[in-house]
Amino acid sequence: MRTDRTFTMLKPDSVEKGHIGAILEKINAAGFRIVALKETQMTTADAQAFYAVHNERPFFGELVEYMTRGPIVAAILEKDNAVEDFRTLIGATNPADAAEGTIRKLYAASIGENAVHGSDSDENAAIEGAFHFSGREMF
Repeated sequence: MRTDRTFTMLKPDSVEKGHIGAILEKINAAGFRIVALKETQMTTADAQAFYAVHNERPFFGELVEYMTRGPIVAAILEKDNAVEDFRTLIGATNPADAAEGTIRKLYAASIGENAVHGSDSDENAAIEGAFHFSGREMF
């Protein structure tokens, strides 16, 4: 049986505000199994590489600055239909548009400080997970 995986990051604003435990509880309650987890800090080079797809966007510099201002919590999650189900759980990028009970509705302050990242495809989930974790760090 194939099980899907996705990647998430609890962004610096979530860590700063002490929401790690509450967000991880919502992830567990939604049926995800955490197969890799660590708190780390992205360097400028890390953030530029991770978000390279956005490097031509006007918000790229602000995004890199935001993602490097403090620690993040990176995780690989496992569940059937993981990518789609996790994107539903986190809610819309703009917390004002996010559904009630979603992570972003509960914990995000704005579009720019939206609490959590979730992969948008199975392919990106694998790439993003491998960016933050070695094979020895996944269980």
